[in-house]
Amino acid sequence: MRVLVAGGTGLLGAALVRRLRASGHTVLLAVRASGGQEGGALTLALDYTALPAHATLVEQLRGVDAVVNAVGIFQEAGKQTFDAVHVKGPMALFRAAVDAGVRHIVQVSALGAEPASAQAFLASKGRADAQALALPASVRVVRPSLVFAPEGASTRQFARLAAWPITPLPGDGRQRIQPIHIDDVATLLERLVEAEEAPSVIAAVGPRALELRDYLALFKRAFGLRSRFLAVPRALLHRLLPWARRMGGGPADADALAMLEAGNVADATPLRSLLGHLPRDPGDFFDDASVRKLAATRRTAGYLALMRWTLAIMWLATAWVSLFVYPRSESHALLARLGLQGGWADLALWSGAVLDALLGLALLAIRHRQLIYRLQLMLVLAYTVLISAGLPEFWEHPFGPLLKNVPLLAMILALHALDRPDGPDSR
Repeated sequence: MRVLVAGGTGLLGAALVRRLRASGHTVLLAVRASGGQEGGALTLALDYTALPAHATLVEQLRGVDAVVNAVGIFQEAGKQTFDAVHVKGPMALFRAAVDAGVRHIVQVSALGAEPASAQAFLASKGRADAQALALPASVRVVRPSLVFAPEGASTRQFARLAAWPITPLPGDGRQRIQPIHIDDVATLLERLVEAEEAPSVIAAVGPRALELRDYLALFKRAFGLRSRFLAVPRALLHRLLPWARRMGGGPADADALAMLEAGNVADATPLRSLLGHLPRDPGDFFDDASVRKLAATRRTAGYLALMRWTLAIMWLATAWVSLFVYPRSESHALLARLGLQGGWADLALWSGAVLDALLGLALLAIRHRQLIYRLQLMLVLAYTVLISAGLPEFWEHPFGPLLKNVPLLAMILALHALDRPDGPDSR
């Protein structure tokens, strides 16, 4: 079969692409960049926020047997809105697929998706599901529960939480979930691509429901840790979540917490019929390879957090020392050698200190920090060039005030590359 996968570079999409190619199917990836090849697969340029004309899309889909939409976002950003990415984009693709004679359309949705949902994410997925099912075509809507994948953002967040000596829980941690392994979801999607007959809507859930605290206990057991938890009142948790997310350790946002509170379970019988066996039990998720990958990611995230905090403290301490500790007369003497005197020297001293303080605070308060790291790189380079020009002897100083900028720049570059909102492996 010739299968087009939108979102084929994401978590679920990539797992499906690997299975399809291993089974001998021809895979066409729909990507936002221009067409060509990616990872050995042919690509089709398709941006849900800037779609081509319907006729153009129909021609591009000629000869395709199945279309899978695995595109999804959890937070809106610019043109990447829930309506554009979850509803308008996929529906334009599906309508073109119908007119191009595509045999099967598979829509990856989410458990709990309903057009009337109070959560914007679930509401948008629900609208797309309803519109897709109304099409005159073979449409299969898959609604996954919480997906376990060592490389997945949510799984890494659970791992980081479980690694705490005492893990905080929303309320009493009795929220019911039904996690499913990513391999089972990928197998299900492959079956739906191939099957001539299949349910129009299917819940992709694990074989049994369990409480959130029990799921986290499985992580702790895999890491060799004792199951110690701390119940956090829901009202307090809602206040702390925004700050925890910015600090890089928060498990969810308000919408995700609301979805968790609503429950995330369903009947696994239809899934078992399609797979031909029960999906993997949560107790069997943690094989040696998965535990090693999660442990490595957890350690990396910890080291990145340590680097980020120490960098923030450095900027804040530098601002304090510049303004209130180091003798003002000596600062003026150094600035005079750079050609700054009087009011200009005071302006340079205060503006530099304020900028240092803002960078330090930004590291602690802003979740998407790539721009902050780029500003730091430019500032450190500027400081280095100015001091090298006016005070070159600092390169020969025994305490190495300028030499230390070299590893500092390397550390900021590493943070820029790895310190992502959802973990070091996210892109």
